[in-house]
Amino acid sequence: MSELLFLKDAYLKEASAEVVGHTPEGGVLLDGTLFYATSGGQPGDSGMLRWDGKSLKIATAVKVPEGGIALVPSEPSELPPVGAQVMQVLDWPRRHRHMRVHTALHLLSVVIPLPVTGGSIGTEKGRLDFDMPEAPEDKEALTEALNALIDQDFAISESWISDAELEANPGLVKTMSVAPPKGAGRVRLVRIGSNDEQVDLQPCGGTHVASTAEIGRVRIGKIEKKGRQNRRVYLHLEG
Repeated sequence: MSELLFLKDAYLKEASAEVVGHTPEGGVLLDGTLFYATSGGQPGDSGMLRWDGKSLKIATAVKVPEGGIALVPSEPSELPPVGAQVMQVLDWPRRHRHMRVHTALHLLSVVIPLPVTGGSIGTEKGRLDFDMPEAPEDKEALTEALNALIDQDFAISESWISDAELEANPGLVKTMSVAPPKGAGRVRLVRIGSNDEQVDLQPCGGTHVASTAEIGRVRIGKIEKKGRQNRRVYLHLEG
């Protein structure tokens, strides 16, 4: 199991670690990782490993069956040996855009308060699929509502509850297609706003910005029909 450094500090851009193994496919296993692994619609992080004057470009990160995270090289190359001390360097601009989009999608689930059936995060845009028989009539109104929430500069924070507490509060789960990240005995909740002025609270294992103002301006893009009950709503970063 890798220590998940990105959960402790989503703004950490570099960190040292020890190589604890390699996967049969050529991935690198560390004792603690900055790199978020592909899951929940959020892509795995990219960046670089450096050791002993050498470097290895990392294309993405993926979960491995044992519960750890493997860093996947961009191309076949020399791997740092087991026991080596490496410096992890994130592609921070890419990660930060993922964080902005991810938090914006949580707000999208607030302005469209319907069950979510899927989602995806990119550097320029993201989307959520909703259990929504009819498309919204006014995209401009949705865009204005989103930007109004962003402009209020709500803080984003986290807390943890037990698996049993989550099971006792099923209303916390908005996403129908992706199960909350549980199984380790506790579940991470991401809160937008404060206890006194809470905008959103839901289980999430991804990375987020520290406040809504950091998202910047957004706009609602295409709304596509995806089956009889589903509508796919795209959200774009404006800068």
